[in-house]
Amino acid sequence: MRKLAVIAGLALVVIAFAAATRVADTREGLVAEVVTLLASLGGVGLLIYGLTARPGMPGTNETAARPDQPRPRTRSDLVYGAAGVGIAAVLVTGLALSGGLMLAVFGLALLLPMIAGCVYLCVRYMRASP
Repeated sequence: MRKLAVIAGLALVVIAFAAATRVADTREGLVAEVVTLLASLGGVGLLIYGLTARPGMPGTNETAARPDQPRPRTRSDLVYGAAGVGIAAVLVTGLALSGGLMLAVFGLALLLPMIAGCVYLCVRYMRASP
């Protein structure tokens, strides 16, 4: 399945590059622009999946029950979480100083999923530590 995703992703990226050469300020050019955007979105998504997905275990069903044992938390979870929160703080502070309060609020809204994930890593580490 991973090889198929990589091949399909590469094909979509090639289609996106081909359609990008036809972009113009006409109706056909606008259609080519939409094809470029959608093909590149799908192609990059498939490439990321195909290159980063874990290979399945041979001979097992993917819907089989998995053990309920959570993986042990390491210090790297805490380091990654704290570093992510620190980077977000630096970015929002830079936006506030250079662009004003409104731009800082907009940047905070964009960074909110990253901040939530980083805080999650920190909290999980704290709860798992004896």
